[in-house]
Amino acid sequence: MTEIKELEPKILWKYFDEILKIPRCSKHEEKIAQYVMEVAKKHGLEVEQDKVGNVIARRKASNGYENKPMITFQCHMDMVCEKNKDVPHDFSKDAIKAYVDGDFVKARGTTLGADDGIGVAACLALMESDVEHLPLEFLFTVDEETGMTGAFGLEENRIKGKMLINLDSEEFGSIYIGCAGGANSDIWLPLKFEEGGTGLKIAVKGLKGGHSGVEIDKGRANSIKLLARLLYNIDARIGHIEGGDKFNAIPREAFATVIVNDIEKAKEKIKELEKAFRDEYKRSDPDLKVEVEETNVEKVLTKNVNEKVIKMLVGLPHGVIAMSQEVAGLVETSTNLAKVEMNEKLHIVMSSRSSIESALDAIMETIRSIAELAGASVEEGSRYPGWKPNRDSKLLKIAEETFKKLYEKQPEIKAIHAGLETGVIGKKVGIDEMISIGPDIEHPHSPDENVRISSVQKFWEYLQALTKEIAQKW
Repeated sequence: MTEIKELEPKILWKYFDEILKIPRCSKHEEKIAQYVMEVAKKHGLEVEQDKVGNVIARRKASNGYENKPMITFQCHMDMVCEKNKDVPHDFSKDAIKAYVDGDFVKARGTTLGADDGIGVAACLALMESDVEHLPLEFLFTVDEETGMTGAFGLEENRIKGKMLINLDSEEFGSIYIGCAGGANSDIWLPLKFEEGGTGLKIAVKGLKGGHSGVEIDKGRANSIKLLARLLYNIDARIGHIEGGDKFNAIPREAFATVIVNDIEKAKEKIKELEKAFRDEYKRSDPDLKVEVEETNVEKVLTKNVNEKVIKMLVGLPHGVIAMSQEVAGLVETSTNLAKVEMNEKLHIVMSSRSSIESALDAIMETIRSIAELAGASVEEGSRYPGWKPNRDSKLLKIAEETFKKLYEKQPEIKAIHAGLETGVIGKKVGIDEMISIGPDIEHPHSPDENVRISSVQKFWEYLQALTKEIAQKW
């Protein structure tokens, strides 16, 4: 079987192969940061780490370009650590088990971390590339996936680049010049319990999930919403419920233990609804399944609280709320019912996005209203800003011309319905010359994540050509 490090371009894949071995879940980037600094020092770059953990490295310009402005290449070091429930993998110490499948690199039962491991590998490869270049700066941020902590914590005077290329996009041939802003809503509902009895354990499984921004328009099923529909239709009393994991991932699995008035009748209804679900999502989630087994449920929610929980989960919105009236095919506003967990309180996480500030306000008001009607409290997290497109950008013009010269066709100029750090970084340090590019990455934030090998080769070819063209034309 082909080894990852033997793929072309070897200069990039050798670094990605090493990155696969290094733990780097969000908020735990210590080891990957150390590795990045070691590589930078090995190649003679000036390197530093700021107070929040971001790594910044700088490479001197090629001969003749010393007086040119500096350009910043930016990526994030963390990854979404998601796995199938039956996969024995410890993200804090185990290497990602990646393999080559035709034109794709995939992982066995876990996220691959190509988002944004390929971006990190590309930056490391640029540290040693012999391409002509003006002064280079590399910004490796922390905790992009769970709050953009690195971008928000970046000190204003830390970045010296006058233009920025973000390497965190997932579609080769597209140049992104804008993104959505967003915020999370944490819903909390106090719980009361009473004695349980013999009941059912219900599991909704086999869904594709995916990125709650990039893939929210794919119409994929949300395991929590399906489970809520099941509980609503079988008159269930909940003993425990959980589903989802990360705020930026569409939930793939959800579980509940319940008691019902008639177990056999409930099983029949669940079977009927499973068939309906499979028909509803036969294209987007062909492996959808509902598993049911009898179990003892020690305690269940009181009738009044139980009704609030089920109706709130049924009522909370999920999916595309509105499409852009300015950009054809672009999602304007969406929300993701991302997570539900239950201890002394019920905790629900909602993640909302929009490219229009007032529309983001509106969907968060909807969430708050539904939660408060159920007697729950809502905490709204800090917002991350969107990135307003600059179609007149000099950097964009060079990027377009370079792409056309290489591939004899125009790249697609797009905005993305996801949060990119460019919006935060640009506002923080005062850069408005920004673009975002990357290879083809499918199903990020889920165990189905993969990266197209041929697109990585083109991505690297384009990145080097673009670096040279910027040096010559800026």
